[in-house]
Amino acid sequence: MARAVSGPRSLLRPRAAKAEAAPHERRPLPLPLRLLATLCAFVFMVAFAVVLARLTLHPSPASEALTHTNLHPGRSLRAYLDQPALRDAVKQIGGNVLLGVPFGVLVPVVAPRTRGLLRVLLLTAVVMLLVEFAQGALVTGRAFDIDDVILNTTGALIGYVLLGRRLSRAVHARRPRT
Repeated sequence: MARAVSGPRSLLRPRAAKAEAAPHERRPLPLPLRLLATLCAFVFMVAFAVVLARLTLHPSPASEALTHTNLHPGRSLRAYLDQPALRDAVKQIGGNVLLGVPFGVLVPVVAPRTRGLLRVLLLTAVVMLLVEFAQGALVTGRAFDIDDVILNTTGALIGYVLLGRRLSRAVHARRPRT
């Protein structure tokens, strides 16, 4: 007569049975495809960095009198929304959100150690803070705005949730712990 053994049943299964028992676990792509995906993400990240620098670090002497530093979250958002033309508000808010989306999509693919919602958001916030500091300190007609950092980080959140998480899992699937 067989005796019942106490404890989780999974501890009694051999290693091969565990692999078969968990078909929902994702396996990484083959190495050549992973390398290609990582290389493409890296190229897009470099291109994005160039576009980001061009958009944010380009002097704007004509708007020098209009710029002001904003350290109070929500102040610029209220100013955008109080504008008579809705198009201008959508352009300002939507543009800043869209500027963060590539971080949420590409960072977890390029740097798998940054995978995870909080890590992506923290990295995006740090990079965008540095961009805003550079704008405020070095670029004529630009100023530091904390609302831009918040909107960029929101964009990274959207990009990560919609696409970045899935791409990073496909390229860098976690291996089961032994």
